[in-house]
Amino acid sequence: MYPILALYALAGLLFGPIGHQVTDDMPESKTHPYFPDHFWPYPILAMAVLVTLGLLAFVGQPLLQLGQAADPRAAIIPRPEWYFLSLFQFVKLGPPLLTSILVPAALVVGLIFWPLFDASLGPRIARRLGWLSWPVPKRNVITGAMWIAGLWIIGLLTLWAALVPQLCIPWFFNGPVCGA
Repeated sequence: MYPILALYALAGLLFGPIGHQVTDDMPESKTHPYFPDHFWPYPILAMAVLVTLGLLAFVGQPLLQLGQAADPRAAIIPRPEWYFLSLFQFVKLGPPLLTSILVPAALVVGLIFWPLFDASLGPRIARRLGWLSWPVPKRNVITGAMWIAGLWIIGLLTLWAALVPQLCIPWFFNGPVCGA
């Protein structure tokens, strides 16, 4: 009980005088009211998340159904969990050493060092394109397009393996590649 009382007694020292807020010292033009400005986006975001989860549950319901009971006599082909399905499909598209070890390792290293690449190569690319400066992360068309393309590739490979396993496409390296 003593530490709680001590923290309560020191609250004024830790947080300043009670009843004093940071906005008291700021001019009115620099502050925003809580209710209309900070309150309204949260119900909209919550509804967007709930609708998205509902749609994902509806679309993904066939994947969540129980499979057959385990039978040790049956010959089955093991498949990875859904979060590795894109890598499972990607391995089929090229030489195994390249697609299973080198490319995923390069992607992980690239993700770790992405901020350094963006900070060093970005201004050079901007000068070459004739831009005044490299855009900030939220408004950068080049890196944003690269991220969106990568997410689309991962999503398409995952959906191909999960939802359309019987679909086979002709491929120049190993012959036809199927989803299953």
